[in-house]
Amino acid sequence: MNEENQTVVKEFILLGLTNDKKLQVPLFVIFLLIYIITLVGNISIMTLIRISQNLQTPMYFLISNLSFVDICYSSDFMPRLLVNFLLERNVISLPECGIQLFVSVCMAGLEVLILVAMAYDRYTAICNPLLYPVIMTSKRSIHLVALSYCIAFSNAMMHTISIFRLSFCGSNRINHFFCDILPLLRLSCSNTSVNDKLVFFSAATLLIVPLVLILTSYTLIISTILRIHSSEGRQRTFSTCSSHFACVILFYVTSIFMYLKPSHSASSVQDRVASLFYTVVIPMFNPLTYSLRNHDVKRALKKAGGRACLWRICCGLW
Repeated sequence: MNEENQTVVKEFILLGLTNDKKLQVPLFVIFLLIYIITLVGNISIMTLIRISQNLQTPMYFLISNLSFVDICYSSDFMPRLLVNFLLERNVISLPECGIQLFVSVCMAGLEVLILVAMAYDRYTAICNPLLYPVIMTSKRSIHLVALSYCIAFSNAMMHTISIFRLSFCGSNRINHFFCDILPLLRLSCSNTSVNDKLVFFSAATLLIVPLVLILTSYTLIISTILRIHSSEGRQRTFSTCSSHFACVILFYVTSIFMYLKPSHSASSVQDRVASLFYTVVIPMFNPLTYSLRNHDVKRALKKAGGRACLWRICCGLW
């Protein structure tokens, strides 16, 4: 096609989840509740870890960072998704789309890497309990998180620059609820073969390799748990890992389905359903799984609740 006859795209239209107007209001209410639960749950976990002396350990430091990532991840696209349920056209400019893409890719990478760090922490705590205080120091956990941020930032920057160097000169309608890599590649009128390879390489590096490390860690953890003579000890040890493992499996299965395939394969409906799991469901359930099934968090909540009640009583007496 002659480039002079092509219209250069300066903004995109996000089509959202559905065009059915009857579903717009119910979906708005559902996703608003999900967003509120996500924010309240993750902020509560971060605050509780911050104020509780019993939770000043590397594991909870990693969980607080995971909560921060989930807040940023949800806030990157949820406000626009909610607006999309109320407006006829949800327009996003090219720079805004670039920022949304960068933040979503960066937060997804951070989620992956922090989950790996958490698996390593659990492996060390269960398989090498005597060496755990020496191996998983506060300094080591800070280094792991800092390295995760550097890798995720570099990966997100690479994809953002490579995608927005492409030409967008045809349709500007993104059949998705946020600016993601694959929907943008489908709209480009440039040759995207290099981008396809980058996506596949990045997904293999940040999904398959970490998944192998996590599965190896949990294989060793399970073998160690099975050698525990006490059934109560086995149950308690397994309960500290099962919630983390469940979140890992859900996140990785949907992410691998989404990104380890050619950019032009599968349907947009499948992409949106898969995206909903790792962008909406996981950030909402992470604080629930790490609090409701965790004895240390429950104790910290009771203490924090007791202090709050005492504070209210003292204020009332004053």
